[in-house]
Amino acid sequence: MSSSAPIGVFDSGLGGISVVRQIVKDMPDEQVLYFGDSANAPYGTKTPEQVRALSFAIMERFVVQGVKAVVIACNTATSAAVNDLREQYDIPIIGMEPALKVACDRGDVPSDPHHIPQRVIVAATPLTLRERKFAKLMERFDSDNEIFKEPCPDLVEIVESGQLDNHQLVMDTLHHYFDRYDLNRIDSVVLGCTHFVFYRDYFRELLPDRAAIIDGNEGTVRHLRVVLESLGALAPEGAAGGVKLANSDPSERIAALSHSLLTR
Repeated sequence: MSSSAPIGVFDSGLGGISVVRQIVKDMPDEQVLYFGDSANAPYGTKTPEQVRALSFAIMERFVVQGVKAVVIACNTATSAAVNDLREQYDIPIIGMEPALKVACDRGDVPSDPHHIPQRVIVAATPLTLRERKFAKLMERFDSDNEIFKEPCPDLVEIVESGQLDNHQLVMDTLHHYFDRYDLNRIDSVVLGCTHFVFYRDYFRELLPDRAAIIDGNEGTVRHLRVVLESLGALAPEGAAGGVKLANSDPSERIAALSHSLLTR
């Protein structure tokens, strides 16, 4: 494995660009090849079999391009396909899951031996929340905490359609999903889809100050660094890092939107 080889990152569409931004910030020496599958978005309403087939096709693309590792910057594709992909390919594959542990661990106070139960909303796609992988994750924490699953498919569509700056539309959509909760009693919201990271400022507007907004991007990139470092595959310090964006939708609209999200 060459340390100068690129890292492949893929998502069902444009949400994974939020992970690419984190890689650029934390690992600036690395070359990143991003592939968004906007022509087949959203994954969150597809069957697991459909998502696995699409994920394998993207992996084959990355193998041809000679990547040294792959980040599945999509909680849905991770849920449906990561185990099968790891069985098939011998390069490191980093998956993502909603950062529920981070949210629940906020109830552990060093000065107090008792866990403070957390009330957590996990916002994700319908498929992520239905899959066994998330059920197993939830089983680890739901006895000591109150966890609410909130599927938010329209939030994916707003990003993909380039309407992220439509404040009225975004806030109306958030209210549609979250007004049924007493948000003053919520400790945190987990952004369990990489598309949702682009809504952080909107969630801050929606939620009381005491509520935390948590995503898994930083932890995912930290894990990527650890894996590459253990293999001696980190890019040399001072190397010319960069990002190349590709998408299954070849339109100019998607290309322009991808670049705007990368620099947002």
